[in-house]
Amino acid sequence: MYRIDIPVIVGPGSQPVEEDGFELDYPMPSGMTTYSMPEIPEPDEIEGVEAAIALLGKMQAELAAFRIGQPAVVLPLDELDGRNTDLINQILGNGEVSMKFHGAVAARIQESVLAGVWRVQYLDESSDVARDVIEIAAIPGLVKEATFGNAACKVEISHADIPDDVYKAATLLTEINDKLPGYQPGSVPHVINLSLLPHTSEDIDFLTRTLGSGPVVILSRGYGNCRISSTSTSNVWWVQYFNSQETLILNTIEISDVPDVACAAQEDIDDSAQRLLEILEVY
Repeated sequence: MYRIDIPVIVGPGSQPVEEDGFELDYPMPSGMTTYSMPEIPEPDEIEGVEAAIALLGKMQAELAAFRIGQPAVVLPLDELDGRNTDLINQILGNGEVSMKFHGAVAARIQESVLAGVWRVQYLDESSDVARDVIEIAAIPGLVKEATFGNAACKVEISHADIPDDVYKAATLLTEINDKLPGYQPGSVPHVINLSLLPHTSEDIDFLTRTLGSGPVVILSRGYGNCRISSTSTSNVWWVQYFNSQETLILNTIEISDVPDVACAAQEDIDDSAQRLLEILEVY
């Protein structure tokens, strides 16, 4: 008989800081965000922010026409002055999902209070904003298209290299390798629930090292406090749920494009189009 441990935290945060100092240091979410109509200027107070109003009008039209599966719609913000940008910030606010991307490019991403409307800020070497855009999508194009650009297509593992105190990890890695070739974009995700399987902390450590660490960390408040971390193995993610005390309560490995918990659904985008229309009707 071998020792069984409770699940432990893995992924970003359990690994050393990157050599270039780029840290994934998000605080964990502490509650669910609910939509409330933002405070907006009165119609007689919009002089000088016509560009922001026009951009929001275009955003609403794109939201109304958008269908899941289409490429992301990108609306640049770089040409707006401070006052117009402030209005965009005020109306969009911060929604349930935040992301950091640290790959060939660095970016921070924040979903707005309008689900499916994302603020994507690309960062330069000094972590200053080099490009600022709004994307309308289920998930921003950078995450969907570039997360696994340099990832391995399967897990490289030799049974001769497995430590004696690792009992379950080899079986799980074999399962992942068996499922990866048959996975196609849009397929039903394959989920391995580690919280329901007997394993040791050495198993988790070995899984973490072998799957590797990818460029994306996602935090979601939509269905509890959830942290999603990409690995360096194509289409393989850690999906972890925490309670209000930040204790890990559900630990899974998922094979998918992007876990659904981070993505906006069509009904979310349709609802966002209606909400933005209601905001703009005053003008």
